[in-house]
Amino acid sequence: MAGVSNGGEAKPATAARIYDYYLGGTHNFPADREAAEAMLRVFPVGPKLARTNRAFLRRAVRYLAESGVRQFLDIGSGIPSEGNVHEVVQQVAPDARVVYVDIDPVAVAESLEILEGNELATAIRGDLREPQAILSHPQVTALLDFTQPVGLLLAAVLHFVPEDDEAYDAVGQLRAALAPGSYVVASHATTDDVVHDQDDLNVAHDTYQQQTVTPLGLRSRSQFERFFTGLDLVEPGLVWLPLWRPAPDDPQYFTDDPKRSSGLAAVGRVLMP
Repeated sequence: MAGVSNGGEAKPATAARIYDYYLGGTHNFPADREAAEAMLRVFPVGPKLARTNRAFLRRAVRYLAESGVRQFLDIGSGIPSEGNVHEVVQQVAPDARVVYVDIDPVAVAESLEILEGNELATAIRGDLREPQAILSHPQVTALLDFTQPVGLLLAAVLHFVPEDDEAYDAVGQLRAALAPGSYVVASHATTDDVVHDQDDLNVAHDTYQQQTVTPLGLRSRSQFERFFTGLDLVEPGLVWLPLWRPAPDDPQYFTDDPKRSSGLAAVGRVLMP
């Protein structure tokens, strides 16, 4: 598939397209590449972080599919790349249904192009901060049955809602819609146990804020854990990204020092009330 380019100079950088660039994708504009390269000059592990997070998402959705989940709501899904959620879960269960949600229209358009002909998956434009609009969207309600278990995927998206009250309320509303036996999958950039140079982190953060339209706010382990209050955490619990059920085909980044992944991950199961 060809990358996007026409009119790219006029488009501001976004988190979804920077992430795509770090994953080696082609669905990004000059502003995205400029912002990504600016951050790499002071924080060169960016692509490794993106690929480590992507590997966690693949492992988690495979676990859910193997556990019997047949419906997935992926919020903050970003630009499609190799090993998409629908590809992973439909290998396990061809009848699995997936709805991708992203605020970036480019991410949605590219997703729809990839999903053409797949009647069990679709993509919509939506904002995590407006959960009811997502839950009531006609394409969501047509494809997903919330009286049955759903895998709610929030991979590397919660740190783009920096206001705590807004983030906790949004996740709370989404969780309230989930039937028992559903799962919440999330990963989050963290401020805990910083092993990278703090000055470099500050410069990278400032560069990101100056060159993108997407806000960013990191959280501590305890703040991230709050999203899972009342859920049954799947072993090994809340851990660094590389430590959540690692697989032989994972990228072998940060295995010697998982803290360097700068990201926490967890999967929680919704219990009977």
